Amino acid sequence: MDEQFWQARWAQNQIGFHQREVNSYLERYWPSLGLPQGCQVLVPLCGKTLDLVWLAGQGHRVLGVELAERAVEDFFAEQGLLPEVSQQGVLRRYSAGAIEILQGDFFAVTPGDVAQCQALYDRAALIALPPAMRVGYVSHLQNILPACCEGLMVTLDYEQARLEGPPFSVPEAEIRKHLEGGWEVVMLERCDVLEKNWKFASRGLDGLHEPVFRLRRR
Repeated sequence: MDEQFWQARWAQNQIGFHQREVNSYLERYWPSLGLPQGCQVLVPLCGKTLDLVWLAGQGHRVLGVELAERAVEDFFAEQGLLPEVSQQGVLRRYSAGAIEILQGDFFAVTPGDVAQCQALYDRAALIALPPAMRVGYVSHLQNILPACCEGLMVTLDYEQARLEGPPFSVPEAEIRKHLEGGWEVVMLERCDVLEKNWKFASRGLDGLHEPVFRLRRR
């Protein structure tokens, strides 16, 4: 899963992973975190998700990170926003109101870039990465995020051998293996969504679950 793969997906508009509405788990569980208005939320590998707009609407400052320039430009255009664009190290910073997106490699994000982030929201980052990169992703989160940080993570759980990712299957056991050393992990829900996902159902899978986790740094 290299840069060219994702750039090609966006260039060819092969973005079936993009949801055309705000994620229902975000709406359901985010308020229970009790985060103060004005705090900044990190959204890795954000694409052009409407979840950014929803989070900003809750009074948060939002910091997305996205590799594909096409995704970033589409997001602001579709929202009718004209962002200010500047260089921030090796990343390009797009900013409009309460929403900022750093365009570039997530692994180039520094602790200084996310120093104000008190929260994390991951719906499509971890499941976009193959196993080896998932280890590096979690390690990078640990290295850059401030000590007081909490948030939500939504993954997928299905029989990986029967369907090639992305999105990849990342079950509860793997989440706990990767994260419990530095985070308190609480599963909030695990919902079977196979009937709503034709791509997965057509492959003869017996189940497709979306686990939702609350995360809090220890």
